[in-house]
Amino acid sequence: MSKFDEQILVVPRQQVFKDEADAFNGFISKEDPRYARILSAFNDYKVKRRGDMEEDPTYKQLISYAVITAGEETLVYKRLEGGGEDRLHGLLSIGVGGHMNDVPETGAINEKLFINAARELEEEVGLQEDALEGIEVMGLINDDEDEVGRGHIGVVFKVEVDKDKVHAREEDTLELVWKDRSLLPKMKPYESWSELIIRDAYGQ
Repeated sequence: MSKFDEQILVVPRQQVFKDEADAFNGFISKEDPRYARILSAFNDYKVKRRGDMEEDPTYKQLISYAVITAGEETLVYKRLEGGGEDRLHGLLSIGVGGHMNDVPETGAINEKLFINAARELEEEVGLQEDALEGIEVMGLINDDEDEVGRGHIGVVFKVEVDKDKVHAREEDTLELVWKDRSLLPKMKPYESWSELIIRDAYGQ
């Protein structure tokens, strides 16, 4: 199946941002009042064909985006040419994730979010369920000024792990490296969401 035929979770932009009253660019934490309102709007998700949504700016595609840490170090990875999204090849990222799919066995949107995040972490870096006990939501990420980000909104997770449990499942798509958090701003070039998290969530 083509990636464009994938059935993904989306929410009308108008509902996500309450007619733009809650619109933001960058990262907002779960303590921000807009977080709860936006997450509530996710309950009105729809399941749509990914290829159609890439051409429709009236919807926001839901993305899981997990930051992986081990003490003071953060996992940084580079998307290689074997990876799926051409527009992100060669860029660094501190977030592992992807499009969200429906999980019919649960009706709770929070559970759908966590199940999708766990699936991506297992598929990309081999983290099993027992390694994700400490996973938590940090907040939301949005970037309407970026071509890739314009049609998406990310739920940002953080998970503390044992480094030995992390490895690239497909070495032709990801190159992994651990870096002290203080050194993250010195690395380039990042995709836009990672730049915004380093700036807004880490204050660097």
